[in-house]
Amino acid sequence: MNKNVLRNFSYGVYVVSALDGQRPTGCVANSIMQITSSPATVAVSMNHDNYTNSCIEKSGRFSVSILSEQSDPGLIGRFGFQSGKDIDKFESVAYETVDGLPVITDSCGYITCKVIDKMETSTHTVFLGEVVDGDVPKNETPMTYAYYHKVVKGKSPKNAPTYIAEDNDTKATEKWTCSICGYVYDGETPFDELPSDYVCPICKQPKEVFKKQ
Repeated sequence: MNKNVLRNFSYGVYVVSALDGQRPTGCVANSIMQITSSPATVAVSMNHDNYTNSCIEKSGRFSVSILSEQSDPGLIGRFGFQSGKDIDKFESVAYETVDGLPVITDSCGYITCKVIDKMETSTHTVFLGEVVDGDVPKNETPMTYAYYHKVVKGKSPKNAPTYIAEDNDTKATEKWTCSICGYVYDGETPFDELPSDYVCPICKQPKEVFKKQ
């Protein structure tokens, strides 16, 4: 099977958040869909290894912040390539609390949900959430999964439902790639000539983590 066909499905880019006790945490997700309109119900697919999964399981609630094309790409690096077990992901991130749940300010919309059911697969939990509240605070274009890959030039975290490993037998041109998040630098300035304080635009890691491939 040519797994690349799966990339033709339409996805957005979201930050799904929950509470770890009183502390907010969250992770990037792209497999979210509306199931019904009345009552409004959504499905969220969450890897078993994501810390947010266990927090949703315990609390029975979650929020979804919809990232836009204008959202800081660093949000994807922070929430997609680091674990809430190790860091406070909301430290230095602007957010507000709606229905007791964290909602990222740098987003074009949000919903808050209560879990009403779930389904387990071998690697993921699909949570069904009844929408409690929602709003569209900014008139911006929602970021799509395709936009993230083609314009932002980011990669999917390995825990993402849509993660597809790159073909090892594909001959690639020489390039500089972030070893943390997979971002590929293709700017006009040669990578070796970038200033020493250059950081990855996705995960904000220093120049030293880039590897020539």
